[in-house]
Amino acid sequence: MTLIRPFTGLRPATGRADDVAAPPYDVLNTEEARIRAKGRPWSFLHISRPEIDLPPGTDQFAAEVYAKGKENFDHMLAEGVLVRDEKPSYYFYRLIMGGHTQTGLVAAASVADYDSNRIRKHEFTRPDKEDDRVRQVDTLNAQTGPVFLTYRHSDVIDQMASKYLASNPDVDITADDNVQHTLWPVSEDNDIKIITDTFDVMDCLYIADGHHRSAAASRVAASRIETSANHSGDESYNYFLSVIFPDNQMQILDYNRVIKDLNGLSPETFLPKLTQAFSVKPVSEEAKPGKAGEFGMYLAGQWYKLTINKDLIPENDPVGRLDISLLANNLIDPILGISDPRRDKRIDFVGGIRGLKELARRVDSGEMAVAFAIYATSMHDLMAVADANEVMPPKSTWFEPKLADGLVSHVLD
Repeated sequence: MTLIRPFTGLRPATGRADDVAAPPYDVLNTEEARIRAKGRPWSFLHISRPEIDLPPGTDQFAAEVYAKGKENFDHMLAEGVLVRDEKPSYYFYRLIMGGHTQTGLVAAASVADYDSNRIRKHEFTRPDKEDDRVRQVDTLNAQTGPVFLTYRHSDVIDQMASKYLASNPDVDITADDNVQHTLWPVSEDNDIKIITDTFDVMDCLYIADGHHRSAAASRVAASRIETSANHSGDESYNYFLSVIFPDNQMQILDYNRVIKDLNGLSPETFLPKLTQAFSVKPVSEEAKPGKAGEFGMYLAGQWYKLTINKDLIPENDPVGRLDISLLANNLIDPILGISDPRRDKRIDFVGGIRGLKELARRVDSGEMAVAFAIYATSMHDLMAVADANEVMPPKSTWFEPKLADGLVSHVLD
């Protein structure tokens, strides 16, 4: 078995990609998905968020939701909106958001290499979210949400991508968030072999986003292996849908924190406590961190620049040295009393795509008491954590731009 392999993608028919493409299933809530799909009968949201086609208030994890997704999926197949490629292929997939461009490879990645940690993780998963993806994949008999992977960039793959990007694309659409999605199939045998062989000698791949989807793929494969009388290892369920980007093109944005209260403190008694671990400086503009170890804080209508004392940074600890960890271990936990950010309802998380004005808005509204702007986690730090077989704190990375659902799906034959 190879680390990655081509597959016969299930894709929108010619001219249908703009009708089908949708945001990832997990970036919209039910009401947002319902609004986005209104008047768009072929939107992939009818498959990825099928509760939008059932009565309001329907539990999104109810059996009838998965059944509705299957019904919608089969309908799109029957109407020829989705069609299967004839030959196993890779697909170069370029994303353009503003001035940022990144080009990845759509491929089927090995479940066995995920299980052995050659495809490396950096987050814990939640069983309920895994269960949801397992039920969705089993019901559709297809993987429709790609796992976002990354690798240490390769000149060979860069050159191959350049060759295809110089040709006419098969799909070129701009979504309603102004992100451009462009796709080039790779079906030439020699090019496929070069790509497969180049990846197969790599030490590892890294999961950037999609830990629940990859964990679900592993569970589905294990179940099917157990019940198969003629398992060979070549079946499509031994691989999972992925888009793999070079590390030097990835864009990680900040993932910021807002806190409901000051743990019984007033702003006047809270601020002096920070000086044990940080230098604290009021500033007249938004305090956007300019480097690791710097933080912005918005409190009572005022921005502050916080800088961690250098002797508190554990340089040889790939998790402890993350800015997310430094803030948690020296402020959010000991001063604000939030030790479990996964479950504590007093803390919320704001993706950097929303900007620092969103932090100020949530504090000024009275919803939150204080907000923290955090310098974005680097790809180097993500890889270091995964290489050490460690786990990042929750909500450590926010990747942009997001992949579209529906452009390529992986059918489990």
